[in-house]
Amino acid sequence: MANAKYKRLVDAFAVDIRTGDLPPGSRLPTHRQLAAKESIALVTASRVYAELESMGLVSGETGRGTFVRETALALSNGIDQPSSTEGMIDLNFNSASLPSQAELLRGALRQLASSGDLEALLHYQPHAGRKHERATVARHLECRGLSVDAEQVLIVSGAQHGLAATVMTLLNPGDVVATDALIYPGFKVLADVHRLELLSIPVSDPEQGLGYGPDLDALEQLCQSRRVRAVYAMPTLHNPLGWVMSLAQRKRLISIARQHDLLIIEDAAYAFLAENPPAPLATLAPDITVYVSGISKSIATGLRVGFVTAPLKWVPKIERTIRATTWNTPGLMTALACGWITDGTVMRLESEKRQDAMLRQAMAREILQGMDYVSHPASYFIWLPLPEEVRADQIVMELLRSNISVSTAEPFATSEHVPHAIRLALGSVDLDVLQVALTKVREVIDNYAY
Repeated sequence: MANAKYKRLVDAFAVDIRTGDLPPGSRLPTHRQLAAKESIALVTASRVYAELESMGLVSGETGRGTFVRETALALSNGIDQPSSTEGMIDLNFNSASLPSQAELLRGALRQLASSGDLEALLHYQPHAGRKHERATVARHLECRGLSVDAEQVLIVSGAQHGLAATVMTLLNPGDVVATDALIYPGFKVLADVHRLELLSIPVSDPEQGLGYGPDLDALEQLCQSRRVRAVYAMPTLHNPLGWVMSLAQRKRLISIARQHDLLIIEDAAYAFLAENPPAPLATLAPDITVYVSGISKSIATGLRVGFVTAPLKWVPKIERTIRATTWNTPGLMTALACGWITDGTVMRLESEKRQDAMLRQAMAREILQGMDYVSHPASYFIWLPLPEEVRADQIVMELLRSNISVSTAEPFATSEHVPHAIRLALGSVDLDVLQVALTKVREVIDNYAY
């Protein structure tokens, strides 16, 4: 009988939500209020809300209550939605491109077409890349503060493929990986596919003198209570929070990793935007760190060329995974990327993109003045926590009605508590369009807040 009543309650709430009788943002009765009203046990009331949450109809928020979700918005908004639609202003994905890049590509292709290397590009390439190309990438990484031998470099089809090859090679399904409470969504998807368990590391409080970044005391406690196999970190220009960990924080992280025998996966996709950061984790702990980056963010997202550096003992295993997944990065793409590294184009474009990102951040700073947001002055994204009682799904849907696409915190969150915040990607639209879009974001949030 109790089970039948529980089901009837779930069905009744679901109908009211889907028909709009309970509109998005509606606060539902507390668990105790529902139990008293319906003469059911408290545990049964909790079960009703848990099932509604699993259906994507409500969200329970610690200290705030249970709210009706905006059901027109996909739970995975951000990572799984299309990169762009007709007429949509994209503040969801970053695809920063400078006006000169298309002409640079034409010139590079003409030069490649007349080179004596063209015939070789029609054939299979070595799985980790040709020797001279791996050496080129190794020289390039010196500007990131990373000194590695060419034999430690593996060329992959973008940083996402590099992360996948690393996970597939060095971790097993069921392994526990410590990650920040908010991380790059692509790693969340990868962990889900590979059946990894992610444990959330909260953000430290800078006011306590800990420095902005992961709470390393919490990481140590996780390692003491669970068998953690690896830690996934973005120490230099974190996505989405933009932090650059201090040298002291990096050394502490490495100390914890050594004490608990952790593999470190260092994601450096956005590291090129930070000027003069501390040494990479792979420099400070080369024997336990896999470093993953690429040129998709620094040059163009369509050039799927990335690189992995690893201790020599792991290189043959990762190379075998590359063979199993792609055989090799397309020779044409790799040759193009290495040519641009050699002639200085990559360094120049990275410098120009740092300046471009700083310009966009300055614009955002002016438009969002007075709002509490988190960013790095040279990053292409902003993390914008919303005022109390303002719900992220409502803001995102309202912006979608104005043809502006942003992401909620859902794709980034690894903890049970998903903050009401939005991430604004600044790099995919022209400056005049960005100004209009940010002004609209401000207007929508202000309208909901007051």
